[in-house]
Amino acid sequence: MPTPPVQLSAMLFGLSERGISMRIAVTFLAALLYWVPGAAAQGQKDQFVHAVWVWRTPILLDLPARGEALRDFCRSNQINEVYLSFTSQNSAEPEQREIEKLIELLHKSHIRVEALLSGADADQPGTHRDKLMGHVNEVVTFNREHAHQRFDGIHLDIEPQQRQENKGPGNLGFLPDLLDTYRAVLAVAQQNQMTVNADISNKFLKADASQRQALLSSLPRFTLMLYALSSPGDGQSTAAQEDKLRQTSTKFMDAAYQGISGDNLAKLAIGLRTADYQQQLPDMLKVVENTLSANPHFLGWAWHSYNDVTDAAK
Repeated sequence: MPTPPVQLSAMLFGLSERGISMRIAVTFLAALLYWVPGAAAQGQKDQFVHAVWVWRTPILLDLPARGEALRDFCRSNQINEVYLSFTSQNSAEPEQREIEKLIELLHKSHIRVEALLSGADADQPGTHRDKLMGHVNEVVTFNREHAHQRFDGIHLDIEPQQRQENKGPGNLGFLPDLLDTYRAVLAVAQQNQMTVNADISNKFLKADASQRQALLSSLPRFTLMLYALSSPGDGQSTAAQEDKLRQTSTKFMDAAYQGISGDNLAKLAIGLRTADYQQQLPDMLKVVENTLSANPHFLGWAWHSYNDVTDAAK
């Protein structure tokens, strides 16, 4: 895991107290920053998350130029996190070597990489949750076997709200089991120096205060999928779409934390998708950041998805 700046400072003064000159200590830690993946990025001043989802990783790895195109896309759009889909299909040695190369390439550009794990039913205890935890353990194993080019975190895409029995407003009976799944993943991730982020729909934020308190205390990060506010054929001007996005993102950010408190509340990113804004999406992501940057709970934005970009280029 990238070495936090506080730990680096402690190491620096610790070396100094042992009689090692400050100059030598600084040189040593500069080398450490070079060798620890993502450490230099962590040493930069706090910044908002700018993320992108990448699905169908095995197909991506088969494309010419593989990770270079993804890295260049991230650089040109100021993206500093990639959510890279990871399944049992990635467990073969050739695929793992390619993933390792891709992580190395992204880390060299100070881009964090999270293993993207999905499943509509993974909230349910028993077989479905066990399957997800099996994937989590595969990520842990990958990190142990590729210690220098490891995943920095786990990103969860679990969608119980998509099941028929969970349709309808206020129908959040799945929430307790989902939170148990979040906590199980977080426990393993923390033991292995990884962060956890989870995608949620706006339905989650329409819960009562006690439910939202439990939700936002279960993980340190969430990403609100703010979809279908606009569409290319809806007749709205760009200015009208921007205004709608400002109002709606502010409404849900305020609603998420209304009536709850605590030091352990998660930060919330806003996810937008290509289908809603097409070529205007980069500008819409900037609208989100400009609107919410002063909110202490705002984590950043996320772009869904890189695959839309590559598919459009074919």
